[in-house]
Order: sequence, then C-alpha cells, then structure tokens
Amino acid sequence: MIDDTLLDDLARISAGDPDQMLEAVASSGAQMREAVATIDRTLLNKVAEGGKPRAIVVAGMGGSGVSGDVLLAVAGPYSSIPISVERTHHLPGWVSAMDVVIAVSCSGGTEETLSVAAEAARRGARLVTIAAKGSPLSQIGEQTSGAIHFDIDAKGRMPRASLWTIATPLLMIASALGVVEVNDQDFMATADEMDAMSTRFGPSTPLLENPAKALGLAMAESLPMLWGTGSIGHAVTGRFMAQLAENAKQPSVHGGLPEVGHNQIVTFDGIFAKQISTDDIFRDRVEEVAERRLHIVLLRDESEHEAVTKRVKIIEQLVLERSIPLTQLWGTGKHPLTRIATLVIPTDWASVYAALVLGIDPSVIKPIVQLKAGLN
Repeated sequence: MIDDTLLDDLARISAGDPDQMLEAVASSGAQMREAVATIDRTLLNKVAEGGKPRAIVVAGMGGSGVSGDVLLAVAGPYSSIPISVERTHHLPGWVSAMDVVIAVSCSGGTEETLSVAAEAARRGARLVTIAAKGSPLSQIGEQTSGAIHFDIDAKGRMPRASLWTIATPLLMIASALGVVEVNDQDFMATADEMDAMSTRFGPSTPLLENPAKALGLAMAESLPMLWGTGSIGHAVTGRFMAQLAENAKQPSVHGGLPEVGHNQIVTFDGIFAKQISTDDIFRDRVEEVAERRLHIVLLRDESEHEAVTKRVKIIEQLVLERSIPLTQLWGTGKHPLTRIATLVIPTDWASVYAALVLGIDPSVIKPIVQLKAGLN
C-alpha cells in the first residue's frame, strides 16, 4: 500500500534520497547559468568559423543523449538543416566532411559515444566533443586534427541529473553554427523560470499544493502512458520515460501525437484500462496485472499542429467515457528552450517523488552497473 504522507515528511524524504537526487533536480537553473558563464567563447568562435554544415549528428547515450533531443526540439521541425541523434556504435553511412558530429558524454567514457567519435574522426567529419576534462572522449577531441573539445563538470552528479550541464553547451554550439537562435538572455530567462518552478515543486511545498508531487504519486500507482504534442512535447516524453525508469524503476510507454492515435490509443479498450474489483475473492488472478491502470499524461506545446489539437479534444472525451485518468502539462514561455525546460522540470521532480513514495532509492542503478561490469 502506497503511503502518500511520506511526500510531506521532510525527514523521510531525506532518508529515502541519501544521494540527494532531489537536490540535483533543484540545481537545473544553476547548471544552465554555470555552463553559460564557463564555456570557452574562443572555442565557440572557432566553431562558428567553420560555417553551417550540411547536417548535424549528436552522438550520446542515456542522460547525455537526451541533450540531443533537447537540441532537436529547440530547433523544431523547420530547422534549416537535418539534425539527428545517434544512440548506437556507428555513424549513419551518409556522414562525411560536410557534416558536424557532436559527441556528448557526461563521464567522457561512454563506449558507444567513443566509437562514434572515433569513426567521425576517421571519416573526416567536423568533430566537436563535450565531456569531462581528461576523459577518453576529451582526448579524442583534443587529439583529432580540426576537432574542438569543450570541457564540462557535472560535479559528481549522474548524467540524468546533469541535463543542463550537457545541453547548454550543445545549444550554444548549435547557435554558433547558425542552427538555432538562442542567446545568453534566453538562457538566463530559462534558468530563472526553472528556479521558480523548483521552488514551487520542491519538497517543502505540500502535496495538495504541489503538482509534481501529485504527478509522482499518480505515476507510482499506474501504468503511465506519456504522449507529447509538437517537437517539444514529444521530446520530453522520452526524457520522462527514462527518468521514471532510472529514478523510480517504473516502466512506462511514450510516444507523440498524431502517431499514437494510430496504435497506442487502442489500449484504452484493453486490460490495463479496466476497473478491477479487489473485493472479489473469486476473480481471475491473471487479471491482477490490470490493477495497475493506465494514466495518460499529455505533454503539450504551442507548436502542436491544429490537427493534433483537434485529436486531443477527442482523446479527452474518450478517456472521460472510460474513466481513464488524464493529466495535461503545457510548456510555457516565449522561447522554445524555456518551453521544453518548463516541461522537463515538473516531470523530473515527479520521477523522483514516484521513487520515494515506492520506497525506492532514486540514485541506485544496479542493473546498469551489472550490465557494464559484464562488458569488461
């Protein structure tokens, strides 16, 4: 039985979060400010001298790779050049000297990213690396002719808790390349907004006044189905899915409208959408899986197509008819960066609250550690 009183007990919250994941979430605005203040502007100018490439490939895994999704979302569907995020050991076959490959790794030791960076160097692509100082990835960036390396310092935070330490320099590099329009004022305004939201969603704000706590509790009690609208909303669904997995060890399904309207929506009539009575001792135990019911979370952005807006109105009616819980969050702000940040912040907080209410340490990632150990 889930005890929601934990979320208003600061002592129990602290005990359940020994490695201070909540504090890392609260540092989001500070991460962005520090990245803007410390980036090497001379190197940014050097990036700009190369001019706009034919295409950009961002290579990164896990929490580091999410920075590529942020760039893709901020650039939007009308980007003047193709942008892709590569999450494998290989570059796409079309990449050449006309393209820029940006390899990002919080630790600088991610196997897949090192492989892609080395391949980019062999092909003669314009290589930019973002990683911890002195790491294997930084060495590739510093030792490859024509490559440019940017140091980052996550201050001991895990990659998923360092999104803005990684994404901010990536966005500044993309701006230098003429791919996105984001300046220091945009970063500062976004950082201020993230700080304000973290105050609102932090542990000291009671559950009844805290939408992030309420969302975390709802996710802990359900099978979350995360749907996004526009390039920004869709990008955040992937982030939220990964945060629920790593922090709360909670499975979820994610996707974007209108695509999910062609497949995932049919789950509305499946076993996970049905109300199952737990008082019936003769019920089919196979049906107990359905006690964890669907909860639809719509992450929305003003960039959504008018046809998608029409679909959302129909979805609202469909879930109402089936008594399926629905939560909607909107990105706010004039700049796309602010709008994506204002969706990431409440869902990041919610993922940690979901972990805590389930009695799970959000920082422990034992299966990932075991997987990596088995590769050595």
